[in-house]
Amino acid sequence: MNAIIIHGTCDKEEYFSDKYPSLSNSHWFPWLQKQLLMKGIFTQTPEMPEAYISDYEKWEKEFERFETNDDTVLIGHSCGAGFLVRWLSENKVNFSKLVLVAPWLDPEREKTDNFFDFQIDGKISERACVHVFLSEDDDAAILKSAGMVIGSMPGVKVHKFSGKGHFTFEDMKTHVFPELLEIILSNN
Repeated sequence: MNAIIIHGTCDKEEYFSDKYPSLSNSHWFPWLQKQLLMKGIFTQTPEMPEAYISDYEKWEKEFERFETNDDTVLIGHSCGAGFLVRWLSENKVNFSKLVLVAPWLDPEREKTDNFFDFQIDGKISERACVHVFLSEDDDAAILKSAGMVIGSMPGVKVHKFSGKGHFTFEDMKTHVFPELLEIILSNN
């Protein structure tokens, strides 16, 4: 088994500031990667290029450098989750599990141009188990995006939380995310 964790986006100020870690090393990503590595699951957290711009073709090129197969668990946060939904909608590949944490599809196109110009393939959930994590106190655009994913894919397993916001360190006040680890390691 292997796993790939895809981070979300940020504004240009954060991207170029040394006050923040790189996006692939922020929030719960390093903790999760280490936990999976300790379980013998080779885990990568690619740094998506120019994440403040969210250029789909650049993200796609970077993502496709990593092997995906029947044993791959794909984990995405925010824009990274939306990216995985698009990529899996356009690429009919097999995978083991898809975990979308606070998926964002920019439903009002407030911050992206064509990054999310695609139709969700409702059959993604037929290829493997799909989980969606959402917190009721997240932004309205995230809740709407999660609803779009859940409404498009039959059989999605939804994990609802309260008080976790956008599942960032600032909202959760921790780098530890045991609920996510448990789902990744589960048999469904």
